Parts: sequence; C-alpha cells; structure tokens
Amino acid sequence: MGALATEWEFDKFDDGSLKVVAEIQLKKYGKYLKEYASQLRGIESALGETIGEGWDCTLDPIGLDIIPYEQSTLIHLINTENKILNKVLMVLVSLCCDMKALIRDAENKFFPALQFYGEGEPTQGLADGQSQLQIGRMIPLLQELSCFVIRCNDVIKNTIHQLAALYSSDKTLSRTISTANLHFTTIWNHLGDLLTVLITLDGIFATQTTFREHWIVYKRGLKSVHNAPALFGIPENKLKPFEKLVMKLEGQLMDGMIFQSCIEQMFDDGRIQVAHNTQFGEEFLYNVRYVVLTTEGQIGEQELNNRHTFVGAVALFILHYQLYRTIDKKLFKTIWDVHKKLPCVILSGNVVWIANDYLVQKIPPVTKLLEKKALQVVVTQRETYLQQKAHNFPKEIQQIYMEVSSWMVNMNSVMSKENQERPIEEFSSRGNLFIQGLVIAYRITHTIKTIMNLHVSISKPMTRLGVTHVCQLIEMAKAIEFTYHHKSLLVAQSSGHITQHLQYMALAIIGTAKKRLISSTDKKYNERKLDVLASLMLAEKCLYAPPSNERRLIAAVSLEVALQMKILNDSEFYSFQVVLKKLDVLSELKELIKKSCNCNVLYWNRVILPVYFRDLFESTHDANRIHYMFAALRDCVTPLSASKHLEDSDKLVEVFDKEVMDYFHDNLLQPLCQSIETDLRLCIHTHLKLDDRNPFKVGLKDLGRILNIRPIRFLDRIISVKDQVRHYLEVTFYKLTTVPPYDWKTYAQMGNLALQKYQLNLSESHLPNQSLGQGLDLLEIMRLVHVFVSRYLYNLNNQVFIERSSNNKFLNTINIGHVANSIRTHGTGIMNTTVNFTYQFLMKKFLVFSQFLFDENIKARLIKDIRYFRENKEQLQNKYPYDRAAKFNKGIRKLGVDEKTGQTYLDQFRELISQIGNAMGYIRLIRSGGLHCTSNSIRFIPDLEDIVKFKPLVEEEKLSAESTAAGEQLDDSILNLTRNFAEGTEYFRILVEVFTTSFLDPKNMHLRNFYIICPPLIVNFIEYMIVCKEKLNRKNNLGAAFTDDGFVMGVAFILKVLNQYREFDSLHWFPSVREKYIREKGEILEQKKLNAAATKSDEKLSQTMELTLKRLETYQREFDMVYYSLSSAQIFFHGLKASDEEGDRKVAEGGREEAPSKAESSV
Repeated sequence: MGALATEWEFDKFDDGSLKVVAEIQLKKYGKYLKEYASQLRGIESALGETIGEGWDCTLDPIGLDIIPYEQSTLIHLINTENKILNKVLMVLVSLCCDMKALIRDAENKFFPALQFYGEGEPTQGLADGQSQLQIGRMIPLLQELSCFVIRCNDVIKNTIHQLAALYSSDKTLSRTISTANLHFTTIWNHLGDLLTVLITLDGIFATQTTFREHWIVYKRGLKSVHNAPALFGIPENKLKPFEKLVMKLEGQLMDGMIFQSCIEQMFDDGRIQVAHNTQFGEEFLYNVRYVVLTTEGQIGEQELNNRHTFVGAVALFILHYQLYRTIDKKLFKTIWDVHKKLPCVILSGNVVWIANDYLVQKIPPVTKLLEKKALQVVVTQRETYLQQKAHNFPKEIQQIYMEVSSWMVNMNSVMSKENQERPIEEFSSRGNLFIQGLVIAYRITHTIKTIMNLHVSISKPMTRLGVTHVCQLIEMAKAIEFTYHHKSLLVAQSSGHITQHLQYMALAIIGTAKKRLISSTDKKYNERKLDVLASLMLAEKCLYAPPSNERRLIAAVSLEVALQMKILNDSEFYSFQVVLKKLDVLSELKELIKKSCNCNVLYWNRVILPVYFRDLFESTHDANRIHYMFAALRDCVTPLSASKHLEDSDKLVEVFDKEVMDYFHDNLLQPLCQSIETDLRLCIHTHLKLDDRNPFKVGLKDLGRILNIRPIRFLDRIISVKDQVRHYLEVTFYKLTTVPPYDWKTYAQMGNLALQKYQLNLSESHLPNQSLGQGLDLLEIMRLVHVFVSRYLYNLNNQVFIERSSNNKFLNTINIGHVANSIRTHGTGIMNTTVNFTYQFLMKKFLVFSQFLFDENIKARLIKDIRYFRENKEQLQNKYPYDRAAKFNKGIRKLGVDEKTGQTYLDQFRELISQIGNAMGYIRLIRSGGLHCTSNSIRFIPDLEDIVKFKPLVEEEKLSAESTAAGEQLDDSILNLTRNFAEGTEYFRILVEVFTTSFLDPKNMHLRNFYIICPPLIVNFIEYMIVCKEKLNRKNNLGAAFTDDGFVMGVAFILKVLNQYREFDSLHWFPSVREKYIREKGEILEQKKLNAAATKSDEKLSQTMELTLKRLETYQREFDMVYYSLSSAQIFFHGLKASDEEGDRKVAEGGREEAPSKAESSV
C-alpha cells in the first residue's frame, strides 16, 4: 500500500485549483500592498518635507546623482572605419573636453579664491604683517593660476591651429575631411567659453583693490629681505629666483593682460598659417556671426546661459580682429546694439562686464565706426535701464510670481499622477516642464545680478522698494530649487525616461537621414559621402548608450560633420536641434538647477539683509519665505570655503555667519521680542490710560505668524524663532522679577497670556513670591550695610528706619513687616549672615572710634574734665555742669572743621556713634522680623504646648518609606519653628560679649574716658536735632529729620561694651541739665514779672523774653527726649547680665540649656 500511495502521489490529477487559489491570494496580497503603500505615502506627505521647507543638500542623508558617468575613453568611443574622420573627431572632441575641464577648474578653484581675497578683515584692520602673510598664502595658488593661464593659451592656440588646418587650401598639409558647408559650432562655443574665463580673471584682478594694495606691501617686504637676507635666514641663491617669480606673476596676471596676452600670442608658425588663411578667416567670421545672432535673439526671452555665450562671442570677435585686422561692420553693429537689452553681464560674483566698453578698449578703431554720441548713449542707457526697471518692477515681479506659482502647481499636479494611456505625451510634458523651470530660474537670477551689480557699478543707491523686489526674486529662485528637490525622486525617475524618448526621436531623425543618404540618386560613395555616413553611424552609436557628456559631445560634433550635405530639410533640422538641446539640458538637469538658482551674488550685496528682515517684521503675511533667503545665504558658503588667504577658510565662514546672525537678531528677532513683550504688557495693563490700541485706527500686526516659522537651517545651527522669543521672555521676566519681586504676579499673568495668545509656554522662574509691601530687600541691605546706616535714620519706639533724604517726593521706610517678608523670601539663614556682616562693619567703625579717643588733643581734654569733676565733686553736688559740656562742644571747633561739610570733629564723632547705633537697631529689627515671620508660620499649629509627632503616626499606619521620611522632615520643621518662636536668638548679648572682651584689654585704656565725652556729645546732638526739626517747615528741607535714635542706641551700646553705665550715671548729667533749664526759666519768669509791673513796660524786652523762654522749653524737651530714649535703649543691655547669670544657674542645676545658636558660633 505504501508503494502504491507513493506512485499515486506522483501520478495524481492536477485540476488547476491550486493555481487558481494561489492567483487569488496573490491578487489580494498585491491589493493589500498597494493600499499599504498608499497609506505610507499619505503619512510621509503629512509628516515629511513640504515645498517651502528649508533645504541644505549637505544635511540630506542620501543624494541622487542622475548624470551618467562615462568609463570608456574617447579612443573606444570614436571608432569608425573611416580613420581620417576618427582622427579629426578625436582631436576636436579632446580639445572640447580639455576646455570644459579648464573652465570647471577656473569656476571652482580660482574664481572664488581670488574674489574672496581680503574678506573677513577685522573692523579694526589687519595687524602688522598680516597682509604679507595673506599674500604669502596666495603665492602657491598664483603659481597654479600661472600654469593654468599658460595651459589655456596652449589649448586655444592648438584649437585655432587644428581648425586652421581643416579649413586650409594649403595642399602641403595632410589630407583631412571635406569642409565645404561644414561648421563646427560646438568647438567655437567651447573656445568662446574658455576665452570668457580669461576675461573673467582680468575682471577679478581689476576689482581686487585689496589684493593690489597687499601685493605692493608684500613687494616692499621682499625688498627689505633682499637688503638683509641673513637677518631673515634666507639664502641669497633662493631669493633671486623667488623675486623673478614674483615679478613674472605680476606681469602675467595682475596687469589686466591675461586675455590680451592670449590673443596676441603667435598663432602662425612654420607649418600652420592662420593670419593668411582666408578660408579659415571666413569660417571664423561665419561662426562668430552665427553665435552672436543665435545668442542675441534669445537674450531676455527663453534663455539659459546665453549671456556668458555672448561674452564668448565678443571674445571671438576680438580674436578675429587680432588675427585679421578687419571689422565686419554689420556684425559689429549687431554686437554694439545688444546693450539696449543687455546693459551688462555678471561674469562671476561682483565682476561686471560691459560689452561696449570692452570693445572700445580692445579694438580702438571701432570708435571711427561710431557716432560721437554713441558712447554717451551707452552710459545713459544703463541709467535708463534702471529707471525703466524701477518703474516696471512691480508688474514684472507680479508676472514672474504668477509664472513661478503656475509652474510649481503644474509640477505638483503632473508629478503626482501617471498617465498610463499616453506615456509619450506625459514624458514630453514633463520634459518641457523641467526646462520651463530652468528658463524661469535663469531669468530671475540674471535680473537679480544685473540690477544689484549695475547699481553698484554706476554708484546709484537702491530704493527700499527696489531692495524688497530683489529679495522677492531671490525667494522665487530658491522656491524653484526647493520644488525640484521636493520632487527629486520623481525627477530622477522621469529624467531617464525623458532622455530615452529624446534619444529615440533623435535616432529616428538620424535613421531618416541615413535612408535618404543611401537612397539618393548618386550611388557613388565619394569621400564626403562616406564621411557623412560614418558620422551618422557614430552619432547613432553614441545615442544608443546613456547620454554622458562625452557621448553627447561626440554626437554633436559628428552630426555637424553629417549635416554638411543638407540631408535634412529645414523643419527636420530645426526639430533635430531642439531635440539635441533638450537632451543636453535634461542630461545635466541637476547641475543646471544648481547654477540657475545659485544666489551667491547675495554675499557682495548683503547690506540689503537689514532691509529684508525689517520688511519681514513689518509685513508678516508670509513669514515662512525667510527659509528661501537663508537658503540663498547658504549658497555663499561653498565659494567662501574655497578661499586661500586665511589660515583656515572656516574663519571666513564664521565671520559671515556672525554678520548674518547679527542682521537677523537686530532687525527681526530683537524687534519681535520687544513687540511681543510690549503687547503683553499693554494687554495686562488695560486698566491704565494707554495710547489708543483700536486695530481699526492703528492697525493690527499678527506677530504669531513670525513665531510659527518652522525652524530655520543655517550652516551648523537650527534657528527656532519661537524658542528664541520664549528664551528672551523667560530671561526678561526673571530679571525684572528679581529687581522688584512683588511684581511676580504681573509677570505670571503675562506668561499665561503669552501661552494663550502666542502659544509660548514659558518655564517657571522659581523665584519666591513677594508682596507689594515687600520694601527694600534684606539681602541688599546686608551687602551695603555701610551705605544703609549712613542714609537711614532709626526710630526706637516704632522700630522703623526712615530714609534721610531722597530725590523723589517720598522717603523709603523699613519696618518689621519688610524684614519678615525678606526672611520669608530668602529663609531664616539670612539672619545669621546679616549679623556676621554687621559685626564686620562694627569692627571697622570701632577702629575709627578708638583712633578718635586716642588723639592727644581729645584725650587731654577728657582727662582734664575727669580731673576737674573729681576735684570739685562736692561743690558741684556730684552733677556734671552743663556749662562745662557746652564749653567742650564749642571749644573743639578750634581743632578745625571739614572744608566741604563744615562739621567739627565732635560732629563727625556723633555721626560715627549714630551709625553704630543704627547697626544695632538694624540687628534688633532683624530679630523682631524673624519672630514675626516665625509667628506667621507657626499660627497653623493648634497647640504649642502639645505638638503631635507625625513620624510615629506614619510608622503606626505602616506607610511607605517616603511617607516616613516626609513625616520626619515635618516634625523637624515644626520643632525648629517652635524653638525659634519660644527663644529667638540674643544677638545683642553675642555682640556685647565679643566686643567687651577686646575693649577691656589694657591696650585700650584710652577708651575708658568715653563716659566723660557723653555730655558734650549729647549737647552736640541736641543742637543738631533742633536744626533738623526746624528744616521740616522750610521750603528747602534738605537735611530735615524728626528722629535719629541711632545716636542714643549707639551711646547705650558703647557704654555697655565699655562697662561704664555706673561712671556715666555718676555724672548725674540729666538732673544737672534739668536744674539748669529750670533755673534759667525761673529767672526769665522773674524778669517778665518785673517788666510787667513797671509803669512803662518794654515791649521788645517782653518779646525777647518770650522767645528765650520758648527756646529753653525746646531745649529742655529735647534733652528729656534724649533721656527717655537713652533709658529705653539701656534696657536692652541692662538685662543681659541677669540673663547670663540665670543661664549659668540653670546649667549648674543640670537644666536643659540649649547649645549656642548658629549665629553665636558664626560671630
């Protein structure tokens, strides 16, 4: 059975069902893949790049290069049975390839290095020797340029010789192909392009004034080296050849004779005659005429790079004159009249070439063919051209804008769908669309370069409107480039099909020509007919392969040979030319796009950037166009990187980057940030009377459009406008909140409004919130405590500091509430730090205090007063006499006064004591503020006597470790609050102990005389206060004050530190003063009674006694105020000793005395 089953399996019947099922499944799978691919394309189009996105090809991970690369050599490509034709085509095509390579080297290597010489120079100028170093770095490049120019001359001469040998009636030369009706237009175009390179080099050196100046300095330095070569360590045998090289380079390159030297070289040699070859001269002139006519007709119309081709045609015309010394008047008139359509040609960068001026310079006899006013007409024509452009620019811009928009829409519509029914028509329409974009791009860039450089050439400034229009053209040029890049995959796919279709069309025409040639009535194959047939076969062979540069060049030259027999009619010939032209353009599409949209001319005219950025800020309707401008600026980076005069070309790029970013920041970003900040402020402060903000009257600017600009790519950075504005607002709000912290609520509201109105999500400042009554910050007072104690006056009863004077109409005050707010803002740790700062300040003041008392004049007077009081104590009834103190106060003026302030030494000593007292009042205010802050924080604790511990409760509930740690921190915080609230910190006791220890040292014996100077000080203080209070009612109240308890606070503190309370009390100073004023008032009253009892009372005497009585009452009241204030201040220090003794008693009894506070240990 097993064997039968095996045989049956091989012989089983196939009914086709499996195939049907497989096909069905395959169709389903294919349908699924199409739907999935469609979904992916939808996601990619939604999330991927758009037409307007900034593009930098260096940031693309993958790049497409659709230009075919040729691996075969010309020998293998040009391989027909006609050996003579092979040689001719080989020579001509090789020369064209050489000329192309030389042009490419000049454009990529020499032009940028020479043009950008001197750029990146610092604003302060180059340092000594830098110009010589820059020229020294350029010497190798100049040597290469010299070899390049020699090579160009050789190639041009060889090309002329080869063509002259072809078009020659000299029978002594080798036999070549027939040249009847044969015109190698391709060769002449390449020759004109190479001559244009030489003209461009002359133009660059002519515009490089910086290079010529540095070259002169370099030669001077070389002369100095020549005079003393040993000093510079250079052998003489090497110096002379180098000097010859420098002179050779100068003569060859820098005298504006590069092109002239080329056309003046000897073209006639022993074998080849050029100047006397009339046949070649006629062919030369025919090709020049053909190039001029074909180029001139396309300028301003459907042109690509025709302007540079026209320069080459003019160069060929000048070369023809140089060889044959004849001028074709009709051709010259055609060239001369081109200035009406083409006022100038921009050869490279900022090099302006004007055909008329160049013709007059190189061919002086042409002036005889011109009218007298012809040259002046050319000059005025340039100004007329600019005026007409300025007048018609808005319409032209609108027209170009419509063309670009229409082309972009067509590109999106045509490239997004495929016409399966008519693929040939689709390929043709796509090819025409690609070429149309190039034509528009070239038209735009030619307009940009012509207008900007022509303004510079005739020194005519551009209007702001003109600058705006030029910037719009730049944006449109880059928009075309972005469109090509956005469709790069589809363009690459289509290009291959389009070129194949064009090759097919060309092959069809060639096939028709071959049939017509073979089937001609003349069946004889002469040499000419064989040449034509071989050329057609060679062109056909090249067009069958991918259209590389070499194959297309061979095909073009071979077809020029083939078309000498008129094997195509006019319509076929025109169609054939169009097909070949399209094939050339589409084969080099990527390179042509890059050239046509290149806006590196913007570097030489970058002064327009501020106007552009300001216009973008003022008109925000299309802000995303800024991507195009930055893409244009990126075009400048490649030539900048090719510079050679700096040690590192990246430095030049960095300078350019900085300049552009400065323009961007100053003219767009900064005004945008300030406008948004102003708008937020005005919206928040609408309750104030502000300027009219009615949008119907003052207009409305939508700044959100600028904020919504996608991030901009520029060099190695990505610029986000929204992030820049967000950062500016965050920094501004943070800084302004730190200055007046009570404005935090206003800036928080502005931040919320920024989120709602501009979608700007600002980060939190994380600054402590403050109130409107915050007052002067404690931190600022601590830093400037020496300024604070001199500018503020202390009031003992109200515990408030009042500003001494101010330029404003109000005075600042600092009270307990302000200090409490600052402590809540900065934390309680600031209290101890403040005491440390105050201690350091007191140390400096006590040094001055000690120096004053140590002065011999002061010390002698004090000792004399002490001796007097001790000797006359019984007579004085133990009361220090007022007269003695007043005499001391007046007598000290003899020691001198301050010239600026008029103060005596005793006045200055009084101010010193007031400042010490202010410092002590400041410490008292800090302690009171700390208690106030603590009491506000602890009010949420229900019972200070019975505080619940949270940590045991958390552990009892078996919560997480984080909850346990949080409970422990809460317990510590509550314990700290209760301890601070219950005890506080005795800062006075700490300071008294510290200073007492040092002041009681035997070295400071002179300080023990302080108590005897207190009466004169008090008299001085009373006089000072009376003067200050009298100024309160005056119009000029400078120096007015109603309180200065810092003096009594300082006296009380110093007496305590010096332990002189008992000595001062022994003077019985205040009872002595009181008795003095009571006695004097009694005497005045007695005199007043006697005067009233007299029969004729003296009225003036009565008024005088009233004023005297009033003055005595004022003085007595002030003395009483000082007595009461001093007694109050002494209370702060009287209790310190008792407090210490009580603490010692508790420690001795094993009490729970706490360890010293942080403030005590820090002090």
